[in-house]
Amino acid sequence: MPDYNGTAARFWWTAFCGGMVALLFCLGQLAQMSWLAWLQVAGATVLAIGAGMFPIRVPGTKIAYAAGEIFIFLLLLVLGPAAAAVAAAAEAFVGSARASRRWTSRLFSPASATLAMLTVSLPLQAGLAALAARGFDSAAVVLAATMAAAALYFLINASLLSGVLQLKRGEAFFQPKGLFSVFRWVGMAYAGSASVATLLFFTWRTQGVGVLLVMVPLLAMLLVTLHFYFRQQEAGIALREAGESAAAREAAMAEREAQAAARHLRELQASERRFHSAFTHASIGMALLGFDGRILQANPALAALLGRSEAELLHQPFTAFVEESERPLLAQQLGLASGRDFEAFSRELRCVHADGSAVWLSLNCSFFTEPVPDAEPATEAGAGQPCLILQAQDVSARRRAEAGLQHLAFHDPLTGLPNRRRFQECLVSALTRYQADPRKPWAVMFIDFDRFKLVNDSLGHNAGDALLQQVARRVQEKLRPGDIVARLGGDEFAILVTDIEHERDAVLLAERLMEALHQPFRLGEVELIATASIGITFSAIGYATAEEVLRDADTAMYKAKAGGKARYALFDTSLHAAVSDRLRLEGELRTAVEQGQLVVVYQPVFALRPGEESGRLTGFEALVRWQHPQDGLLPPAAFLPIAEESGLMLGLSDFVLHCACHQLRQWQLSDPRLAELTMSINLSAHDLAHPALVARIGRAIVEAGLRPQHLTLELTENILMSQIDGVLPTLAALRQLGVRLAVDDFGTGYSSLSHLSKLPIDSLKIDRSFVSQLLPGSDDAAVVSAIIQLGGTLRKEVVAEGIESAAQMAQLRELGCGYGQGFHMAEPLAAAQVAEWLREQRGALH
Repeated sequence: MPDYNGTAARFWWTAFCGGMVALLFCLGQLAQMSWLAWLQVAGATVLAIGAGMFPIRVPGTKIAYAAGEIFIFLLLLVLGPAAAAVAAAAEAFVGSARASRRWTSRLFSPASATLAMLTVSLPLQAGLAALAARGFDSAAVVLAATMAAAALYFLINASLLSGVLQLKRGEAFFQPKGLFSVFRWVGMAYAGSASVATLLFFTWRTQGVGVLLVMVPLLAMLLVTLHFYFRQQEAGIALREAGESAAAREAAMAEREAQAAARHLRELQASERRFHSAFTHASIGMALLGFDGRILQANPALAALLGRSEAELLHQPFTAFVEESERPLLAQQLGLASGRDFEAFSRELRCVHADGSAVWLSLNCSFFTEPVPDAEPATEAGAGQPCLILQAQDVSARRRAEAGLQHLAFHDPLTGLPNRRRFQECLVSALTRYQADPRKPWAVMFIDFDRFKLVNDSLGHNAGDALLQQVARRVQEKLRPGDIVARLGGDEFAILVTDIEHERDAVLLAERLMEALHQPFRLGEVELIATASIGITFSAIGYATAEEVLRDADTAMYKAKAGGKARYALFDTSLHAAVSDRLRLEGELRTAVEQGQLVVVYQPVFALRPGEESGRLTGFEALVRWQHPQDGLLPPAAFLPIAEESGLMLGLSDFVLHCACHQLRQWQLSDPRLAELTMSINLSAHDLAHPALVARIGRAIVEAGLRPQHLTLELTENILMSQIDGVLPTLAALRQLGVRLAVDDFGTGYSSLSHLSKLPIDSLKIDRSFVSQLLPGSDDAAVVSAIIQLGGTLRKEVVAEGIESAAQMAQLRELGCGYGQGFHMAEPLAAAQVAEWLREQRGALH
């Protein structure tokens, strides 16, 4: 119901639902009648519908009459309200279906007819019954009552149908004037139908149904005859009207031409008045210009836009009110007005307000050939003389908004500095100038603040934003007027230093900036010092794109961070080669596992404690190597950091875990004396933080058929201590799984005894840096002795790695170290080499 407003829609649904309920009630009443009554209802309904197809239109008028209501009111008198309501609904549905395609009309008409019929027929039936009980049942009484009910039926039904239309148009529901003008004719027709129905009813009562069977067809024939007779009468009237004489038609045509000429004159005068009114009262500025650009007439809106009176504008060149830089092009376009090359044009330009401010106007200029209304005699735009019409609209607000958006698009909203996009544009311009003239060198500095995240985490992001604002101001104060500083994002800034005489100038600027940043910043009640790492690159390297410049400056900045932070570093080609090589290795590492380039080697671990048979093989440590097709065998230090940074560590760890578990189980099954061999595997920080670590390890153990106590997972001291609170649940779950845990590189981190006592670990591995310097009486010997004693106190096994001489092994045995591994005892071996080595070492297997 897209064209129904809320009120009309509610009324429609209310009337429709009420009509459907009433119709169902009537059908229920009919269901209790005999089949003969149903046959009578069906016959009368068919006759009512058929009569509606032959309306009788009175010639010369718009009034038509359909006699279907005769049979509906006859049903009312014979069978009662229910039968009449059903017949009225059916007749209304068929009539609306022929007259309208809208489903709303087709449904509303029968509902309205049902409601109207029940509203009048139920009181009529009750009234006639009451009158009959008192002896007033004569034909005259019934006739009068039935005619009144028919008129009331029409009034209610017409009110419902017209009311919904008026509500759709937003008008009042009940409009008596229009309704009663129709009621005069159609209401009388309904009353006439009721009278005929009453006569047929009394004929039926006195003479029987046979008379009806004769009278009804005769009545139908009479109605059809009248229908066609009146149609022929209308056709005759039309022919007589068409037969007017030619003289009459010519006279009428002449009169119409005279009326058209008078009407055209009135319209022309009205058009002139409308133009004058529109020109004078228009909200946009308008002016009539001569072909020489002088203002012939201006409206008040244009005078207000320029801050002048209409008299001040009159006879002045319009270009006199335009900013000087905009005048040449406008004068050129206006200069074509007297020739054939002139075309209407639109453009935006700046005009000068009387107070000296700039006003942006959107102009539209075109020919104007209509007479000038109320033109002064002195003007040259006389009646009918061509001129130009200029329309001007103030677009200053939009221009200011566009300028604001332009600033937002190219500037950082927090610091007000140029953003990355603007900086790249400036850098491209510098590149272009340098390529055209190498005597204009430049440098780019990439600045990243050290430990800025700590400020956000400890003091909040508002403090971090305030720090960035203060940093931006302090950096700007140290730059020359031609230098450009931009915020690239986060705590990253870039500086374009232009027209430098020597590279040393950029270095001196970097030193000044670092000194300035070293001065304390005040953030509320807190003072802090912000250090920065700066990477510098120069135009002399020969860049082609701005992206290459920022890339290399960023690379130099990371070199400064790696060197200890709070310093600067200069870019050179070796840095680029290192970064390129790192990127190459990262790309190749992604396919190394699939191509079988990663291999696992195994270093044997032996018992050292004299109480246990010295030299007994106890297990292996799994170590990964990369057999690179070009670079040869790469150690873990060459590619594991790349794997951690690029998100490849989890896949690599799973590869080593599954290979080592399967290999250990094969060795255990190859000889009963190897059944208790163990395998140690290193885990990374990424593995420890992975939520499915326990499930991954459990799956590898089950797939290999290995007992959990034969697997030892090694984690470095720094990894454990940096996440001590977060890793305890994971370590507990691993211990519950049954695997053993070891602290690798022990002694190089910063663990305390309180932390160490909380960890559910089984062994400590002494870092090779202590073992390599192991000499009697040395500090390293004291550290190793302390670690061994600590392990004994905490009931942890102690393993020394990196044993490369017999003296080191002997001293570790004297200190009480339980286990050891290193090149002196056995080098890391491939799986096939281990099998051969085990066959040769039968004596070491007890």
